[in-house]
Amino acid sequence: MLLFSLIIIPQLALGGITRHYHFDVSRLYHTKSMVTVNGQFTGPRIVAREGDRLLIKVINHVQNNISIHWHGIQQLQSGWADGPAYVTQCPIQIGQSYVYNYTIGGQRGTLFWHAHISWLRSTLCDPIIILPKHGVPYPFTKPYKEVSIIFGEWWNADPEAVITQALQIGGGPNVSDAYTINGLPGPLYNYTFKLKVKPTKTYLLGLINAALNDKLFFSIANHTFTVVDVDAIYTICDWPGHSLHSTSSIKKLSLFKPILPSLNDTSFSTNFANNLRSLASAQPWHNSCPRNQTCQGPTNSTKFAASVNNISFIQPTTALLQTHFFGQSNGVYTPDFPTKTLVPFNYTGTPPNNTMVSNGTKVVVLPFNTSVELVMQDTSILGAESHPLHLHVFNFLLLVKDLGTLIQIRTLQTSILLILLKGTQLVSHLGMGCCQIPSR
Repeated sequence: MLLFSLIIIPQLALGGITRHYHFDVSRLYHTKSMVTVNGQFTGPRIVAREGDRLLIKVINHVQNNISIHWHGIQQLQSGWADGPAYVTQCPIQIGQSYVYNYTIGGQRGTLFWHAHISWLRSTLCDPIIILPKHGVPYPFTKPYKEVSIIFGEWWNADPEAVITQALQIGGGPNVSDAYTINGLPGPLYNYTFKLKVKPTKTYLLGLINAALNDKLFFSIANHTFTVVDVDAIYTICDWPGHSLHSTSSIKKLSLFKPILPSLNDTSFSTNFANNLRSLASAQPWHNSCPRNQTCQGPTNSTKFAASVNNISFIQPTTALLQTHFFGQSNGVYTPDFPTKTLVPFNYTGTPPNNTMVSNGTKVVVLPFNTSVELVMQDTSILGAESHPLHLHVFNFLLLVKDLGTLIQIRTLQTSILLILLKGTQLVSHLGMGCCQIPSR
C-alpha cells in the first residue's frame, strides 16, 4: 500500500494518518490483492483550486519501486515534480518517501494522477479536480453537481506479471478481463457504478480514460452532452490518457441502452475530434530476439518494440533530468535524437522490407524559451493503429489533424487549421497531427 499525505496551500491542510492494510478486491467473482493508495481502489481523488500550491508526500510501503505522475498538470518551474520514472526522477524505493511540490496555474477542470512505472497505473489512479479561483465563475451554466467517471480495466491476473511476460517473450501483452467504470465492471456482474440523478438538473461529468491501451466511447441513452473542457482547458470520444468535462441535462425517461460506435471506428473518432476548438483566448517495430531466448514477436524470432524516428528508447537507470542538471549525462544519454526519421518511406502505404530500428537513450536539448513545431505521423508498420500522444509538463497548440501524411495534406489542402490547445492528442490510424509547443 502507498500512502498519500496532502497539503494544499492556501487551502486548509489535510493531514495523513498512517494505517496498515491487507487489501483484497473482488471483481468477476475473482479475489486478489493489489497495490493501492491509502487503501482505496480507485482513489484517493485530489481537489484543489487554480493557483493552489500542492505538497503531496508519497510513502512507499509496497514491494515495487514507484513514481506518481500528475497527468496534464503544467509544471511551471517544477518539472522535477512531474513524476515519470527515470526521466524527471528516480522511482521511490521500497520504504522511502518523496514530496511532490507544484503549483496549479492557468488550468481548471478534471485531470488525473497515476503511477508512472511499469503497469502499476492499472490500479494506482484517480482524478485531480481543479476548481476555479474563488469568485471566478464557470464560462457555462453552473452545474447542479460534479461527478468524476474513470474508465479503466480489471485484470484477474497481476498486471505486473502480464507486462513482464510480454517483455520476456516479445509478443503483445494479454488483454484485460473487463472494462470498468469507477472500478466496477458493469451489469453483467453484481458490481455496477450507479449515479443517482434528479430530473431537469445539469451535471458536470469529468471523464477520464485510465485504460492502459484502448480508446473508449461514452454515451448516456437519450441524453446529449456539451463538451466544456478538454484536459483542463475550456473548450465525447475519449482515448487513453485523456480527460474531459461534459455537461449533461437529465431527462426523466425509462431505461434505455446507449448506442455506441465500434472500438475501431476511426472515422467516428476523427470526425468528433476535428470539431473540438479552444476558446478564443487562447507504431509497433521489432528488434532481434536475444540469443538463447524464445520470442513470440512478428516472426517468432523477434520482439515487439515501439520507436520514434527509428529509435527505440532504452530506459536509463538514473533520471535524465537529474543527470542533465548536474552535468553528468556522459554514459546516461546522448543529445542526438534525430529530428526526422532516419529512413523515410511511404508512412501510410506499403512498409519497407527492413523495419529494424536502433536502440538508445537519446534526447533533444532545447535552449530556454524555444518554440517547437512537432509533426506526429502514424505508420503502417506491422499494422496501423491510433496513438495517443501526451506531452509531459507542457500543453501544446494543435494546428492540423487529418488522415494521410503532412506532404499529402499540404498538396491536397483539405485540412482545417484547428488552433486547439491540448494536453493529449490522438494521432489517428494512418493519420498525422501537427502541433506547436509554445516557448516559455
